[in-house]
Amino acid sequence: MPKRRIERIAAVISIVSFGGSMIFGAVQAVSSVNQAEEIPPAVASTESSSVSLPKSEMQAQAREYEIVLKSEPNNQIALEGLLKIRMQAQDRKGAIQPLDKLIKLNPNKQEYKTLLAQLKQEVSKGNR
Repeated sequence: MPKRRIERIAAVISIVSFGGSMIFGAVQAVSSVNQAEEIPPAVASTESSSVSLPKSEMQAQAREYEIVLKSEPNNQIALEGLLKIRMQAQDRKGAIQPLDKLIKLNPNKQEYKTLLAQLKQEVSKGNR
């Protein structure tokens, strides 16, 4: 009888642990989705970003984002990250491509459209 009771207690503990880990995972997934949606797309005003990375580190991060985008072309976090890195690197032409993709994925986000207009204006001024 005590052996049976120990087995039941162990089973209950296992079920509670499994359920807890499932709930924790679900909460993490939902919160990460919410954070991804809340990232302000005016990421572009990163010229004056408080943390400026060395050029080599920016290039490495840009390559990492590009690798992610090869396998997941619609990954908005990677697109925003690449946009931010290119803006920090003063690569206005390079920032237009991920921004175009973000606009296609989020046609209702006016901030992206405004930023794209600003970038195109800056690029055209630089080519004169």
